[in-house]
Amino acid sequence: MKKIALLGATGSIGEQTLDVMRQHTEEFSLFALAFGSNTEKAIPMIREFEPAVVVTGNEKSREEVRKATNHSNILIGEEGLKAASTASEVDVLVNAVMGSVGLPATLEAIKARKRIAIANKETLVTAGHIVMAEAEKYNTPLIPVDSEHSAIFQALNGERMEDVRRLIITASGGSFRDKTREQLQGVKVKDALNHPNWSMGAKITIDSASMMNKGLEVIEAHWLFNMPYEKIHVLLHRESVIHSLVEFKDRSVMAQLGSPDMKVPIQYALTYPDRMDLSNTDSLELEEFSQLNFSKMDLDRFRCLKLAFDAGKAGGSMPTVLNAANEQAVAMFLEEKISFLEIESLVEKSLTEHNSISEPSLSDIIEIDKETRKRVERYVK
Repeated sequence: MKKIALLGATGSIGEQTLDVMRQHTEEFSLFALAFGSNTEKAIPMIREFEPAVVVTGNEKSREEVRKATNHSNILIGEEGLKAASTASEVDVLVNAVMGSVGLPATLEAIKARKRIAIANKETLVTAGHIVMAEAEKYNTPLIPVDSEHSAIFQALNGERMEDVRRLIITASGGSFRDKTREQLQGVKVKDALNHPNWSMGAKITIDSASMMNKGLEVIEAHWLFNMPYEKIHVLLHRESVIHSLVEFKDRSVMAQLGSPDMKVPIQYALTYPDRMDLSNTDSLELEEFSQLNFSKMDLDRFRCLKLAFDAGKAGGSMPTVLNAANEQAVAMFLEEKISFLEIESLVEKSLTEHNSISEPSLSDIIEIDKETRKRVERYVK
C-alpha cells in the first residue's frame, strides 16, 4: 500500500486525487492532508480518510479542525508542508497546491527522495533550474499530473529524447476562445469561469481564459523534458480529446487521447509504470465526434501566451515575475478590482520593469515573488 501526502486537498486536483483513492482503498492510504483555509471542505475529508498528519494554512483553521475532529497532529504553514512531505512514512507526494507556496515543500521532498506527482506548475515555472538540478542530484522522479505533460510523458515512454523533434501542447482556448480582443472588453468573472471542456479551480480557469495557463505549461515542459522553447509548439484544439503530442525526427507523431477528466493523469502519476482500472471515468468514444478541430495559436490574440514564451526564453528571474504578477492580477480580477484585459497589462508591465537575475537563488526567488506582488498592487492603486 502506498501512503500519500496530499498538498492542496481542497482544490480541484486534491478533490479528484481523493476520488481516485476512494476507488482503490487497497492500494492507497492518506498519510498527510494539507489545505489552506477551506475547513468546510477539509473537515469531512479528515473524518473520512483519517490522515495521521493535517497541515493548515493558519491558526484559525487549525483550531477549527481540532474542535471538529479532535485530531492531535495538526501543523501550520510552510514548515508543516515540509514536515508532511518528507515524513518517512510517505511514499508519494501529490503537490496540488496553487501558487509558489508549494516550492519549498517540493525541494525538501526531492532531498528525501519521495516520488513526486507534481500538479503545482508554479514550482517549475519559478524555480525550474533549481528543482530539476536537485531532482537529478537526488535521483528523485517527478511525475507530471497536468493532462498535457502527462500526455507527453506517456508518449515518450520507451523513446529516446535525442529522437524528439518537437513537443506539441494542445490548448482548448478557454472560456473566451471565440471572442475577439474587442469583445473581451468588460467581460465578467462569471463568464471567465465558464470553461467549455474542463471542471477546474477558479485561478486555473481564469488562466485558461487568458491562455497564461498554457504559457506556464510551456515553461513547465521546458524543464520537465529538457526541451528548448524553439521545439515547443502550442496548438488550439477545441475538443480537448488529444491532450498533447510528440513529433520525432522521422516525422512520426505520438498522441495521447482521452476524455477530459483529470482523474486519469492523477491516477497514472500515482501508479506509474503500472495502470489500474478507473471505472468512474467515461471511455473515449471517437464515433461521437464528427470531427476534431485544430488551428494555429494566434499570439497577438492570446498575449499572455506570448509573454510566457518571452519570459521563458529570457530565463533567469523573468518566469518568477511572470508567475507572481499573474497570480496577483488574477486574484484582483476575481475580486472584480481590475478588468480581464488588465491581467496581461499588469504582467507585461511587471516584466518590463524587472531587472532580471540570471541565476536566482531560492532566497532571490522568494524575495522577487513578494516584491512583484506588491508592485502589481501599487500599479492598480
